[in-house]
Amino acid sequence: MGIVIDITKAKAIAHDMRRAARAAEFAPLDIKATIPSEAAAAEAARALIRAKYAGIQTDLDAAVDVVELKSIVEAAL
Repeated sequence: MGIVIDITKAKAIAHDMRRAARAAEFAPLDIKATIPSEAAAAEAARALIRAKYAGIQTDLDAAVDVVELKSIVEAAL
């Protein structure tokens, strides 16, 4: 018997990686969102980031094996 990978746990790890990458992209915008003259632009940029990572989340949820998960993570994160 070879190594068995729990796809549910692998997906959870991939989602944690996605969340960390998203948080890193949000960090500078979180500061700009508190500046009245930059808030609208920051929120527009945040909306684009949310859309980007929503697509990645959908792809991760739909992955059927670890190879597919790894491919998504390497391409997107």
